[in-house]
This record gives sequence, C-alpha cells and structure tokens, in this order.
Amino acid sequence: MNLTSIIVDDEANSRAILRNYLTKYCPSVTILGEAASVQETLVLLESNTPDVLFLDVEMPYGNAFDLLEQVPDRTFEIVFVTAYDHYAVDALNAQATYYLLKPIAIDNLIKAVDHVGHIKQRERALQDQVLVPKVTTVEGKITIPQQDGFEVLKIEDILYCEADDNYTKIYLDKGQKLVSKTLKYFEESLAIQGFARIHKSYLVNVSKITRYRKGKGGSVVLSSGKELAVSSSKKGMLLDYFK
Repeated sequence: MNLTSIIVDDEANSRAILRNYLTKYCPSVTILGEAASVQETLVLLESNTPDVLFLDVEMPYGNAFDLLEQVPDRTFEIVFVTAYDHYAVDALNAQATYYLLKPIAIDNLIKAVDHVGHIKQRERALQDQVLVPKVTTVEGKITIPQQDGFEVLKIEDILYCEADDNYTKIYLDKGQKLVSKTLKYFEESLAIQGFARIHKSYLVNVSKITRYRKGKGGSVVLSSGKELAVSSSKKGMLLDYFK
C-alpha cells in the first residue's frame, strides 16, 4: 500500500539515513518533506496530509510530545525514531504506532512501514462503510453525502459532536452518526451555526446547553441530560456566548 510521510529530526545526518533507507527498502513510501524542529513540522502539516510521521523525540525548542499536543486532530500515524528507549511509555500514551531505536535496523523499519500500511488499509476500508467525508451547510441543515446519495440532518437536531480518532460522532436528539472527518473540520463548518468547541473532544450546539457547572473548566449539561467537560482553555470562549 502506498503511504505518504514526513521525516522530523533535528540532525541532518539522521534524516539522510532514514530518507535513504525508505527510498531503498520501502519504495511504497513517498516523502512529502523533512523538518528539523517543532515549528518547521507545523508549517509542513499546514500544507500536507501525510499518512505517517517519522518522528525524533528530542529537538531544539520543544520535543515530539510538544508537537503532538499542538495537533490534537491528527490523522497521521506516528513512528518514533529515537536513540533513547526511556520514551517508550510516553510514546505509548501518545498513541504511537511504532517505536524504532537508532541506529535503525532495516528489518524493523520495514515492519513499521508494513504496520502503518495495514492500519491505513483498514481505515480506508472503514471509510467505505461510513459517511463520505463532505459536509455542506444549507438553510439550517447539513447534507452528508453517502455512496447511494446523501442524508440531510437538521442542525437544530444536533446535540454535540465528539472526536473519535480520525472520525467524528454526531449525536442527535435521536441516534448518532459516524462521519469520516475530524472534529476540527466540523468546528470550522459549524462555527457560524452556533457551535462551540468546549474541549479537544467536544463541539457543542450552544442552543442545547441548559446548565453550566462551575469548575476549573467546568462542565455543561445538555437538553438530553448529557454532561460534558469544558477545558479551562475553552471556558472563556464558551461563556462569551451567554454574556
């Protein structure tokens, strides 16, 4: 299976070695770009959507985990490539796909690429079974195309949206829908429709909020009785709706 990738490592020699290995031993991988820092990587991700990031841990002005915190809605897999084994637990918590130690063993690199390929293959197969990733807002409704046409949802029927890896669950007054698009996509599409991002995992229809409970971030209670946490960083923007 063909994959696209970005190499992130502050050492030019390490990038060159990995680039050569991928070119020679993993021809299914296309390298979209290379970066030497967190900021350079973020710039690349603005214009590229890779399948996998080959990511060193230690970099100047921030490390790999600082980078991942700034990409909460990531759609790419992560293969850590590092000289240190003590980051393994942190990598697991960051939902890394594979952990490679330097110097890179070619057999392990091939296994990592194969593993990413299998994951992406399953994802694409799943996409054929769920809603097609395109949403258009028209006169208080959203139309979600499907293989045999499209489904129309009233925006007023949406309670909230929840991030589910590379997918989004849309919770309605009755039932729910799974859409193969990130929560960030819906945040941008529904911003002018009265939806507020209250947490990295939740986008809420403000008109469905019936109560706010105080706290560091607090929480909101929806008309359905569902209670959702509000992150401290999103609290101010949410409360602005009720001034």
